[in-house]
Amino acid sequence: MPRLETLEPWVGLANIRLNPYAAPVLNTGNLFTMRIYLIFITCFLAGCGSFRSKAPELVKSSNVVVYKSQQVPAYGTEPGKKDTAATDPVYTSLKYYATELLKAAPGTKSVLFNEAGTSLFAMNLEGMSVYQFDQGSRKVVRQFRFKPTKGTGWDYETDKPISSFEEKPVEACFSHDDRILWVSLHNAGGIVPLPVDSSFHIPQDRQAEGQELKKVYITGIDAGSDSLNVPLIETGKTPKIISRTADSRYLLVSNWHSYNVSVLETDTLQWPYAKLVTNIPVSSIPRGIVVDDQTNKSYVAIMGGATIDVIDNNNWKKQDPIQVASNPRHIVMDSSGHIFVSYNKLAKIACLDAATGKTLFTAATSAQPRTIILSDNKKFLFVTCYSSDKVEVYKINDDSFTKLTSLPCKGHPVGVDLFENDSELEAWVCSYTTGSISVFRFKKQ
Repeated sequence: MPRLETLEPWVGLANIRLNPYAAPVLNTGNLFTMRIYLIFITCFLAGCGSFRSKAPELVKSSNVVVYKSQQVPAYGTEPGKKDTAATDPVYTSLKYYATELLKAAPGTKSVLFNEAGTSLFAMNLEGMSVYQFDQGSRKVVRQFRFKPTKGTGWDYETDKPISSFEEKPVEACFSHDDRILWVSLHNAGGIVPLPVDSSFHIPQDRQAEGQELKKVYITGIDAGSDSLNVPLIETGKTPKIISRTADSRYLLVSNWHSYNVSVLETDTLQWPYAKLVTNIPVSSIPRGIVVDDQTNKSYVAIMGGATIDVIDNNNWKKQDPIQVASNPRHIVMDSSGHIFVSYNKLAKIACLDAATGKTLFTAATSAQPRTIILSDNKKFLFVTCYSSDKVEVYKINDDSFTKLTSLPCKGHPVGVDLFENDSELEAWVCSYTTGSISVFRFKKQ
């Protein structure tokens, strides 16, 4: 079970004091006033009872649970059906107020919320597992553990190959309405589909000849234990980031040691559910990928160089790259065509115009900024800073970043994802050397 160190939120309710001596005097001159008074008291008390018993109305959004009621519910409330007419809450500032610490597994490398925001999946590289956390209870409700097989890994300190195991999860991506979680395996040269929703089933009697399989043991609090074989879809050597097109038809995978990006076409009705379309060569080590479905382009951070490569998604051909500062690691994009970049060695973040390739503004960070992520309103950028053990939050202005806070986070933080409701924002940050997840809680203002 995860260990929690938490400061619970509190919600103050206004105390309304009724003066018993303030009742009107019974006489013919104020009888009508008395009746009005009694009706008011009756309606008020009924309204209070209704306020206390009424559950907040919920809607789902991308990685967000939006609470439409003005009440502040306890975290973990089950979300309802998506209301497409709902709008995201407006907030202009964030105020940090608490941290919770959860135990994951050795070498947690990345974290990812499902679309509803009800579950967070942690990819545990050294633990050779994927943990599913319930957002509300903070408990591990399901574990996917890979059967280890010998393989060759990589020592990033010495830049030399080492003896290791193939089944080491690095990054992940949901597709097909969160039915499939695609996970990159660091030393296996490919990715695997995990059936995280019961509507997607991987039959064990159907497989292509010569298809490599990976054994997965599944345990859950209520479901007991089970196992299944999942297909390994070959990409390139040392796959990292997985990204997808909006329709879930294509997956893009950055392959660290192959100097290429794999494009896979998915098919949920045919084993092994994805096939290689092409491998796109890049100039050096690729890492972050973001897909822009509005322009049908993909952008790849070339961490081993000083460019962001641009791919035409209509024909999977490279276009002229965007020239940037050295060592771009992770990239994200907002809806206005701005790309945000973390520069690992330079300890900087930047905002770029995707159309022109121009760098609009930058800011210094603590050492080794790794994963970055935008808030739901695209006004705040969260940055994990690996060697400095910090998580930093920046407000995005029209022409600059403003650092709001720099929070300590032990164990070399690397991955981050966000949960939001109408009044709060939670940054779930995984630390690699401690195998833990810190939940940083903010009030929206």
